[in-house]
Amino acid sequence: MFRRAGVAVVLSILCMGAVTAFGGDDSSEWRQRKVGKEKAAAAGTTSEDVAEEIRFGREIAARIIGRYGLYDNDELMKYVNLVGRTVAMNTGRQEIEFRFAVLNSEEVSAYAAPGGYIFVTRGAIEHMQDEAELAGTLAHEIAHVTQKHIVKELNIQATDTSAASSLARLIGGTTEAARTAFAQAVDKALDMLFKDGYKREDEIEADRTGVTYAAMSGYDPAGLPRYLLRIGPAKEKNTEVLDKTHPGFQDRVNWLNEKITTDGLDAAGAKTAKERFEKAVRKK
Repeated sequence: MFRRAGVAVVLSILCMGAVTAFGGDDSSEWRQRKVGKEKAAAAGTTSEDVAEEIRFGREIAARIIGRYGLYDNDELMKYVNLVGRTVAMNTGRQEIEFRFAVLNSEEVSAYAAPGGYIFVTRGAIEHMQDEAELAGTLAHEIAHVTQKHIVKELNIQATDTSAASSLARLIGGTTEAARTAFAQAVDKALDMLFKDGYKREDEIEADRTGVTYAAMSGYDPAGLPRYLLRIGPAKEKNTEVLDKTHPGFQDRVNWLNEKITTDGLDAAGAKTAKERFEKAVRKK
């Protein structure tokens, strides 16, 4: 049985920065910045860029939590983190620590905030049938972070060699103009998540990258397209049509299946972990 998270848990995330639901804390964030310095530099960014991306994402994550609330179910939260972090280990962004949480909503949705904050709703989990579907969904959201879709769409660019240093100035700025610009950037990011959606090419990239992450983690790569095929009709019926630039569910399933076949990702032995999923999710 799912319950709404208590106020104390949410406050620990928003005010103290402990990010309890995500399985992390400020000390672990300090460690990841230290360990990730060389990896970030190799990727063309600095450790400061990464730290500010995390702080920017934390603000967005706080807004998402404020909108839906969290499940008060520690065992489920640990399980989702275990699956998510297993997938995250096979990404190209080892300089950040991914954190996962379940939202207290019947909506069938999942969200990603810069810096590695990943959410899935209880409505989405209730429509899943095995762990491969959960892993595929989380992998898609992870890919939005690894490919920096929100940061790139906001066109946050600097005049120097650091692609994210203007973001750092926004977050660290003390002037009224800096605070206003930061608030506007957060609002635009939330519009992308809740209203406008990602660009078509970003969704395609997240799908194709995510299914590769899932396969590399040992999961059945067909988990995501199988899940999309099941929820697609209801989602398209009950969700406003954005515009013709956004892909439909059947289109996503088609290109995912093509990707799986073309890249030979459908190798025998990939797991669905159906029994483990049912034990973790259906347990009362």
